[in-house]
Amino acid sequence: MRVHGTHAVVDRDGSPDAVAVEEPLEIRVGSEPVAVTMRTPGQDEELAVGFLYGEGLVDGPAEAGPPADLAANTIEVRGAVRAPAARRFYTTSSCGVCGKGALDEVRVHVAPLGDGPIVARALLAALPGGLRQPGFERTGGMHATGLFTDAGELLCVREDVGRHNAMDKVVGRALLDGALPLAGRLLCVSGRLSFELVQKAAVAGAPVLVGVGAPTSLAFALAEEVGLTLAGFARGDRVNVYAGAQRVA
Repeated sequence: MRVHGTHAVVDRDGSPDAVAVEEPLEIRVGSEPVAVTMRTPGQDEELAVGFLYGEGLVDGPAEAGPPADLAANTIEVRGAVRAPAARRFYTTSSCGVCGKGALDEVRVHVAPLGDGPIVARALLAALPGGLRQPGFERTGGMHATGLFTDAGELLCVREDVGRHNAMDKVVGRALLDGALPLAGRLLCVSGRLSFELVQKAAVAGAPVLVGVGAPTSLAFALAEEVGLTLAGFARGDRVNVYAGAQRVA
């Protein structure tokens, strides 16, 4: 096996096959480990600060970098960050809320979203076509999240084996750039719309979330509760709007 950035090449039956790389990342706050997430290496600083922001543990500007002991697959976050009071997180590439022991620990406080932009239905349907996914094209095993303007211009896209990690990387980039909250922006994900993705989008202040796949019942309920426009099955010129239809022209 030969590793090339976000993918590894495995020789099978004499022909190469690219697979997505998955490795653990330990996230530290104040030199204390608070989370381990399975992710695709790359943009680890964005992932760390975006994850902590989505958990309501960042109150202002933050930065991330290697720890003092230079431990491998470890990132330390500094700035306006607080460690969780009583729990640590372990998240797999398929689950963004694993390691939380009770339903009230899964929920993060989200303020109701503002009015946001009015967006044409055709623009929402076209967003997945604007996602650049070179990792997926090579491996078929990576998810993507894209941040768009309300005119459909792609501002940032990130890929990862975990759909929640891809979202955290986009939110983390915005945090590092001082671009939060994401009022007036659109988020688009390459897969289904789960509860944790709606929560992360809402915490970041994004009024619109679009997915290629279907939403879950909890995703729909949370979107309605916080006033987020949730649209799924965005393919070609078609899209289903499940919540927040007041923003769809």
